Amino acid sequence: MASSTLPPGTAPIKAEFLVSVQPRDVPDDDAAEGSTSHVNGRPDTVTGTQGTEEGGKKLSGAQRKKLAKEERKKQRGANKGRRFQKVRDEVELCFRVANGQQCEFGNECRFTHDVSVYLAAKPRDIHFPSSEDLSNSPPFVRLPDVEMTEEIDATKSSLDFTTTCPIYQHTGECRHGLKCRFLGNHVRMKENGELELVVDEEKKARLIAAETELNFIDGDTLRKIRTKKYPHPIANAYLKEIQNNANHEKKVEETPQATESIAQPAADRPKDVAPPNGADAVDQSQDDTPDVPLRPVEKKRLHWTGKTYLAPLTTVGNLPFRRLCVDYGADITCGEMGLAMSFLQGSKEEWSLVRRHPSESIFGMQIAGSKPQLLVPAAEIIGRECAGNLDFVDVNCGCPIDLVYKTGSGSALLDAAGRLGKILVGMNKALDNIPVTAKLRTGVKDGKNTAHKLMPRLACEWGASAITLHGRTRQQRYTKLADWDYIKQCVEAVRAREEEEGLSPVPIFGGGDCFSSEDYWHKMDNYGVDGIMIGRGALIKPWIFTEIKERREWDISSRERLELVRKYAEYGLNHFGSDTAGVNTTRRYLCEALSFQYRYVPIGLLERLPARINDRAPAFRGRDELETLLASPDSRDWVKISEMFLGPAPESWSFTPKHKSNAYGSEEGQG
Repeated sequence: MASSTLPPGTAPIKAEFLVSVQPRDVPDDDAAEGSTSHVNGRPDTVTGTQGTEEGGKKLSGAQRKKLAKEERKKQRGANKGRRFQKVRDEVELCFRVANGQQCEFGNECRFTHDVSVYLAAKPRDIHFPSSEDLSNSPPFVRLPDVEMTEEIDATKSSLDFTTTCPIYQHTGECRHGLKCRFLGNHVRMKENGELELVVDEEKKARLIAAETELNFIDGDTLRKIRTKKYPHPIANAYLKEIQNNANHEKKVEETPQATESIAQPAADRPKDVAPPNGADAVDQSQDDTPDVPLRPVEKKRLHWTGKTYLAPLTTVGNLPFRRLCVDYGADITCGEMGLAMSFLQGSKEEWSLVRRHPSESIFGMQIAGSKPQLLVPAAEIIGRECAGNLDFVDVNCGCPIDLVYKTGSGSALLDAAGRLGKILVGMNKALDNIPVTAKLRTGVKDGKNTAHKLMPRLACEWGASAITLHGRTRQQRYTKLADWDYIKQCVEAVRAREEEEGLSPVPIFGGGDCFSSEDYWHKMDNYGVDGIMIGRGALIKPWIFTEIKERREWDISSRERLELVRKYAEYGLNHFGSDTAGVNTTRRYLCEALSFQYRYVPIGLLERLPARINDRAPAFRGRDELETLLASPDSRDWVKISEMFLGPAPESWSFTPKHKSNAYGSEEGQG
């Protein structure tokens, strides 16, 4: 069967690997991206039996077809209101006792101090496989033969002395002590039968700098932020300045003589009246732009030309995933989007987003907010707490989801240039020498691109040190291909303004639909960008950075892909923890990663290259059983893969995939 018989937009898989010519349901990235904005979803609009309306009237063929289309649409998109609960030990041991320390709460501690009771109830250690244990044939991971002897008492029966603890192997000490699910690797039995934790002091001293995560915010600091006792004098002075300017402008507007000479503000102008032509139109709509913009030359310059850039990715762009991408060649990494309001509220979860691994050579964090009163104080605190460990702060001007947009944040800032200008100038002041960058979309509405007007102002007037443009509007989301011709137009507009004002060029990155080395270098050579930010392409195939660096298309084997999964699990345990809660948090994020990686179609199965990111794959089988398993869209198979590295999933644990099309049965993807 030739690929010409496949429906348009279908991945051209060779006939010998096809199971069905019908393309599988494509996951709806638009709906899944906005899954947090509609927790309850919308009520079903179709009632009654199939083929009839609510009143019993029989539907025509066209109406039934429309009804079936609506029903299929409901099965796509996001699973609304996903909830993930921490899984804990049946008997919870005090953390201090687990690490051989004294607990200051004594008998009043709400956790047990009885180590023998805890160990007797603890599940058996998980065996974490090495690279050599992996295979492309079932069972895919080789487990050691461990014989249980009757002499071992119940308190020691959970131990597996053949396992390896990823944290201990990386740092010489496991911070979870006796609570570690890989305990057998870093405990020994003393002559009296008691267990003693092992610390490799030489390895600890040698590797601590290379493995210790940066940008930890302590509890006292979070408490000060939460109670509004953390000082931010630069932000306060700047906010007072813009308030004084606003008051002055208000007085001028109220002066009768001045009123006649003031043009009608853009916000108050009727939508059907076109603004006047020329530069005056821009100036009049930005009356509230700060008086003395910070020039880019006053900031530390970013030399990013030719570097690979992993996009900030909500949920899936966590620290373990970023480490994985760095291993495969990502030069610039950026943390998940954080909300300015949550930073100012001292949210522990939000502040964890600034965490950085030492392997991330160029690292920034991304922040979203609607006004200077939120973003500037948050930036000052972030800059002070992360000083020396933060290379840039990115302002999100592109997030399309309703939850963010309706608050005036994300892509809503594209239509509020004056407010955005105040935000960027204020953040530049508050962050001292840390550069401020901006990520934006082409516009808000389809057919009404505005980025070509906004981008020259970002760097030349407001001090943005780098700009990234995603080639889609907010309304478009992922429904059409990115507009790279328009990206080129915007780059040229910025370069013309820089040349006119004698300013050094700032790095400009484009983004959208990059899925292969060939595609990457074609865009680099033809659209004037300094680099390309990669998002979905990296989620589906994290090794894309290797392909780009080596200028080749990598026909990666199934065993190499399983090694990638093993490394993700290893990095996840190092970050989230090797205790029961950490293991299952790692499992959750590993399944999230697999919910994108299964979409990869091995290039050895394709009739033509390069692969395209929006092609829909028909049902196919791989070249071996492991390749077939890794291509499974069934979320239960993702849980099965996680069990190869993280042990059996607890009965109380379940994974609800972000995309509806990956949920199976009433269990919705339970493990």
